[in-house]
Amino acid sequence: MNMKFGVDTFIWTEAFSKKDLWIIRKAEELGFEAIDFAIAHLENFPLAEVIKELEKTKLQPVTSTTLNAANSLISGDPEVRQNGIRFLKKMVDVNQAMGSVIIGGVNYAGWGCLTGKPKTDEEWNNSVSSMKTVAEYAIKKYPDLKICVEPVNRFESHFINTAEEGRRYCKAVGSENMAVHLDCFHMIREEISYKEAVETCGRKYLGYVHVCENNRGIPGTGLVPWEEFFTALNDIGYEGPCVIESFDPSFEELNRQCAIWRKFADTGEDLAVQGLANLRRIADKIQQKTKVTEKQ
Repeated sequence: MNMKFGVDTFIWTEAFSKKDLWIIRKAEELGFEAIDFAIAHLENFPLAEVIKELEKTKLQPVTSTTLNAANSLISGDPEVRQNGIRFLKKMVDVNQAMGSVIIGGVNYAGWGCLTGKPKTDEEWNNSVSSMKTVAEYAIKKYPDLKICVEPVNRFESHFINTAEEGRRYCKAVGSENMAVHLDCFHMIREEISYKEAVETCGRKYLGYVHVCENNRGIPGTGLVPWEEFFTALNDIGYEGPCVIESFDPSFEELNRQCAIWRKFADTGEDLAVQGLANLRRIADKIQQKTKVTEKQ
């Protein structure tokens, strides 16, 4: 089991800007192989400088993003949906420039924009139709890119909460570049089984993974059944990065959405480093078990 572990820029900063460029080489120094640039505000993202820093490393770049009330694809307002389509097309361009082959996150609806009701057929059709436009643009402009939709817990969205809903959405869009982004934090609230969630996506539809603990604390110290999850990933042949994500209580915009009120480690970097050690140890344990089984 040769798992590729990565780290999200949220570990250090809420909105990545020029002052955060040092994070890129730091991530590699800490032993990570991939870095997820969380981009909600494209206008402030220093793309040219990021590309130059990435060239100094062997890191695999990934991006994740969220939509909001002003550009949600499920909106009943056509102009709001067009805002979302324009934003996601720009995200496609950014990923192409960086050499990233993954856009993850809540890229299908406004994150935290709850209606107080279950999703409607109109919302579903609005989002699927809008995403078809984005997917068609991406497959022509940058066919290597996967648009990965992240099922999140019921307190953050009413639209896609489970792996099954994520897969159904990808099928509805109907483009080969659509996939699911699983996050262990959300899964523990919404799935019945980690193994079944992975199998629901399968190799065809699982495009990206966030390895977060159930309380967003240090991975490997909580309730997530890591051996079950990693074994399931191995069984379907998942080859993408497994990225650690968490947030600091000092963040403002994110904390309103994620409800992070206490620290889980002295620093976000400590959380990521300890989590990486724990997850590598678990992955190595599974690999040893696999070797013993193969010999038998």
